[in-house]
Amino acid sequence: MKNSVQYEVGQLYAISAVVQYVFILTIKPLESNMAIRKSIPNETKLRLFSASAGHCQKPDCLKPLFPAEIGGDKHIAEMAHVIPHGETGPRHEERPAEEFEADSFENLILLCPTCHTTIDKAPESFPRSMILDWKSNHLAALANKQGIIRYEDKRQAREAVIAAMDESKAIWKEFAPVEGARSEFNPESETAQIWSQRMKSVILPNHFRIQAIISMNLCHLTAEERETFAQYKEHVRGLSERHVCGVSGRAIRYPQDMDGIFA
Repeated sequence: MKNSVQYEVGQLYAISAVVQYVFILTIKPLESNMAIRKSIPNETKLRLFSASAGHCQKPDCLKPLFPAEIGGDKHIAEMAHVIPHGETGPRHEERPAEEFEADSFENLILLCPTCHTTIDKAPESFPRSMILDWKSNHLAALANKQGIIRYEDKRQAREAVIAAMDESKAIWKEFAPVEGARSEFNPESETAQIWSQRMKSVILPNHFRIQAIISMNLCHLTAEERETFAQYKEHVRGLSERHVCGVSGRAIRYPQDMDGIFA
């Protein structure tokens, strides 16, 4: 049963968290005599951040990659290669015999700087199989750390969702640019800067938490609520693209029926 639940979390939470936290990531040199590398495609970066849910993927760390102590809107994420490019470097002897792409999603993991350094300074303690296992089980481990569980009844699930919703709505009411009085929104103003920071550090993480809670409790949703949830996930994808990637015009409006989820 436990493995089944972990699988469900890993599948559904990953889908619900797409397009989050996409920035220009740091790639630390992992081997000497490094050949000139092509840049890692944005699509791969999107998948990495989706799979990480914005947290270091080393299971005894799970540190937020947008730390509150530096404002919550700047990331510390590093893309680490499981197997290096060249014939030297951490875990190079584990390079697969078949055709292999070092910059593929499958060979990258998102870590905080400390954990990236740790696995590469002592590669014998962190073999390829271990690191790939971290990645496979990351979302289940993160959900467990955050206390996201399958509730016995939908009332409990609703209480967990509403708590995150209320915080985000309070911020939206105070700082969000909306039609009317705030339609003239100066991006250099203090309000605009607070809104941008709160969006990355509070609202988007709350959205991803809500998605994780609902994904774990799909058994309590009606058919109509499942459709609303699908619309909500698309709304969050659009918000992520706009506020993190700088791509506007793709977000659909927040589905008002979300306010009655699990009711």
